[in-house]
Amino acid sequence: MKIIAFGASPSKNSINKKLATYAANLFGNAEVEVLDLNDFQMPIFTVDIEKEIGQHELAKAFLAKIATADILVVSLAENNGNYSAAFKNVFDWCSRITGKVFQEKPMLLMATSPGARGGGSVLGIAKNAFPFYGGNIKASFSLPSFDANFDAVNGKISNPELDNQLKEIIKNF
Repeated sequence: MKIIAFGASPSKNSINKKLATYAANLFGNAEVEVLDLNDFQMPIFTVDIEKEIGQHELAKAFLAKIATADILVVSLAENNGNYSAAFKNVFDWCSRITGKVFQEKPMLLMATSPGARGGGSVLGIAKNAFPFYGGNIKASFSLPSFDANFDAVNGKISNPELDNQLKEIIKNF
């Protein structure tokens, strides 16, 4: 089984990438590949640029990575209540190649933030939108107050109740 995981943030210290990495590694007997959005930086999508250059090679590469997955583990950063601009740009480029960006792969959809809502707004937006783009969301999880509930040194959730919630979700995945 292969899991593709990513934090939908370009931050080099992305808390969402840390959460996605932790969650992906909780699945037993899986090969985990963690993508970095910085490897898929493209010009801001416009139809003018698309007309000039066609389908961007990095968008094709991102879709090819998704195609290799048996499971997707995605943790969304919340910027002003919505997706990060970096993720939205990758998503926009990919959606011009195929409307089914997530290719009907079973998905664990997550979000975290430093705040008490744990990226709840962006998680809600994605839960409503992703199914229209081939997102087969099997479960979702929000980690509130990242700094208080995640041990960044050891790369795991430090709050036992929240950790057990995530482990139960994965067990029943």
